Amino acid sequence: MPPRTLITAGRAAVRRYGTATAGFRPGPDFLLIGAKRGGSTSLYYTLLAHPAVLPLFPRARWLPKANDTKGVHYFDSHYDRGAAWYRSHFPTAAARRAAQRRLGGPVAVGEGSPYYLFHPLAAGRAGRDVPNARILLILRDPVERAFSHYRERRRQHAEPLETFEDALAAEDERLAGERELIVSRPGYRSYAHEQLSYRAQGEYAPHLRRWLEHFPVERTHVLAAEEFYADPQAACDEVAAFLGLPPAPLPASARRVWNAAPSQELAPTTRRRLAEHYAPFQDDLERLLGRTFPWTRP
Repeated sequence: MPPRTLITAGRAAVRRYGTATAGFRPGPDFLLIGAKRGGSTSLYYTLLAHPAVLPLFPRARWLPKANDTKGVHYFDSHYDRGAAWYRSHFPTAAARRAAQRRLGGPVAVGEGSPYYLFHPLAAGRAGRDVPNARILLILRDPVERAFSHYRERRRQHAEPLETFEDALAAEDERLAGERELIVSRPGYRSYAHEQLSYRAQGEYAPHLRRWLEHFPVERTHVLAAEEFYADPQAACDEVAAFLGLPPAPLPASARRVWNAAPSQELAPTTRRRLAEHYAPFQDDLERLLGRTFPWTRP
């Protein structure tokens, strides 16, 4: 493995090259906008197993990197870096044409940044900058998502509160004023808003409605994580059709759960209270999309 300084310098050089050639790099065909701890990483890398879904630039094999890049976090955390920096992450038009000739059909490329769904400015920014992109979203039972989110922060030693119940009790105070600061101060990044919003990020309907103000529902495809994991092939065939691609069989190596963590029992009273909290949001989500989701109601 090359020294870290050499790796950093190499990555910076590649990004400078990508930025310098940004004019030859079309933007994304799709954005996978979330949800955090909802299965977006597993969905993204499963989609990359489709031969017509191209990875971001540069491919992992060009760098000492284990996996292709999933997300750019441009519309949430790095918008101040500018459009050329964003486009530097996508294949050139020539590379896309070459892939189309090789495959004999259309190709698609996109990125997956799970904070996009919750970030108050991401939808408007994407609507202005990439209005023709298609929107993908994978949602998980919000109670399980919130608990998984908390446990992830604890594993990363980034959450000092030792119980999920304490973290839920502290959430309103932690988030107080953060959304307003994000909206009023360009470039402001809030760790609390992104990483300590365990309950709030599962209130899916108002977050999705913000995206639907900029992208029509027919250009939006929402999956349930539970259904995706139960039948990845069927879910990916649906996504391929949504993206205008033919179906393709998934190799066995693509049927992997990314970022999995050991299960842990959630206190029944906490589960019930969260389910009651989310019930009106779930009703709103199902009315908004005209479909049901496989989550237990209180």
